[in-house]
Amino acid sequence: MIVKNEAENLARCLESVKEAVDELIVLDTGSTDETVAIAQSFGAQVHHFAWNDSFADARNAALQQVTGDWVLVLDADETLAAEVIPTLRQAILQEQAIVINLIRHEIGATQSPYSLVSRLFRHHPALRFSRPYHAMVDDSVAQLMAQEPHWQVINCAEVAILHSGYEPGAIASRNKLEKARTTMERFFASNPDDAYVCSKLGALYVQMDDWTRGVELLQRGLQAQSNPPVRYELHYHLGIAQSRLQNYAQAERHYHLAIAQPLLDFLKLGAYNNLGGLLQNKGDWMGAKAQFEKLLAIDPSFAAGHYNLGMTLKAMGQMADAIAHYQQAIALNPNYAEAHQNLGVVLLKLGRVPESLESFGKAIALHDEQNSSEGDRLRQGLQQMGFRVD
Repeated sequence: MIVKNEAENLARCLESVKEAVDELIVLDTGSTDETVAIAQSFGAQVHHFAWNDSFADARNAALQQVTGDWVLVLDADETLAAEVIPTLRQAILQEQAIVINLIRHEIGATQSPYSLVSRLFRHHPALRFSRPYHAMVDDSVAQLMAQEPHWQVINCAEVAILHSGYEPGAIASRNKLEKARTTMERFFASNPDDAYVCSKLGALYVQMDDWTRGVELLQRGLQAQSNPPVRYELHYHLGIAQSRLQNYAQAERHYHLAIAQPLLDFLKLGAYNNLGGLLQNKGDWMGAKAQFEKLLAIDPSFAAGHYNLGMTLKAMGQMADAIAHYQQAIALNPNYAEAHQNLGVVLLKLGRVPESLESFGKAIALHDEQNSSEGDRLRQGLQQMGFRVD
């Protein structure tokens, strides 16, 4: 691990791995809170590193302290899923395995709830981290496998890492985005044909509403040699960008191309969800329904998928089924204001007024908690219909 001022998260992370690993190595980059003391209380070896704007340098400094045969890399806002530990113990026994790619659950993410990360790898002298921002060992793995092709990269099909960085309050600030942009632009300047950095920097431009540069960079990435996960990301973010630019046909094409990539289905949920949304917007209810049903067949616990299917079923007049999916979305995420609100709409249409007002009341309270003006708008709309919701 590399950490800085992670007192709020660190104990939860270390607690999740303390029984699964032989050593805990924490590299601190200048904490001023209780981070170091918390790490030491778990028996971790704590080392210090003067931050130089390179995650790769910091991770390599931590890697120098490793004595074990395999390396698991976590961030402080991540935990290791307890149920996956026996699977990982078996996976590392494979003599030809050099990397075990792990599925990470992005808790709270409304777009892509799962990602694949190369966080468990053999402690081999040729493996090093590269890239100053999205530091990873993948480049050195590719170089090693070109020289020694007997090595294998294995994908663990179970969710292994739980990442809380997408929960409310944890989303990156504009200042953090600017720092990431500056670091990645510096790397891109000397690596203009690197598909991975085109994907990450292009996606960042899209996130920061710089559509033109985002699309240009993502399309540039498609011209470079890349593996299926990177090509998925390029097409997926082009889908988002073209949708925001109202180029809906192009967005739809990119989502289909993203889905066509040979990846674990868990990693394609964002594309299924966004494609369903595009089809919703153009009134293709059957097409949207099919995408959301595919999504939920892959992951029945995706609350946004149930909500979106509920919206589609409501538009198709299938009210009972819509209610069931709104309720499932709420069961998975009790703070889902839009699900409460639209459940209220369907119940009102069916004449179930007391239940409807109860749902509207919950929606208004949640909108108010989230500082959304939608609560006032909904309250006023109900008042105009003769209803009062406190």
